[in-house]
Amino acid sequence: MNGSRHLPLPVVHEVRDTCQCFAAQRHARQLARRFDAIFHPLGLTNGQFSLMVALAAPRPWRVNALAEFLAMDRTTLTAMLNPLRRRKLVSVAPDKTDKRARLVTLNKSGHALIMDAVPLWRAEHAKLAQEMAAPYKPKRAESRPDNL
Repeated sequence: MNGSRHLPLPVVHEVRDTCQCFAAQRHARQLARRFDAIFHPLGLTNGQFSLMVALAAPRPWRVNALAEFLAMDRTTLTAMLNPLRRRKLVSVAPDKTDKRARLVTLNKSGHALIMDAVPLWRAEHAKLAQEMAAPYKPKRAESRPDNL
């Protein structure tokens, strides 16, 4: 790669200011940090909360179907399930109708933990809804530097 070639700064600004994907990724990271913080006392991340809510369904999930529902690949889902398995919040077992498939269920302790997490989620979600309904007020100029 030629070190003398740089993306022109106006193009950088154009992408920064107009790219919906870039904006969505930034907002998603901000939301993730916000909800990670409220679930921290329970030892959960926002991703684990979402996963456990899906697992609260009255039937087990096949790993592939759960990964598809959560819009993630199997390896990412497996990595998310491992700490929950170690904490004995979820179980993963072979599907009796298809030995190649695995079924994931939320254990009794997982149900109890998610019941503790839902009020935290509701309170934070209500705050977020209020903030989103309020008129926009920019924080400070440094959050959007012109040299980026």
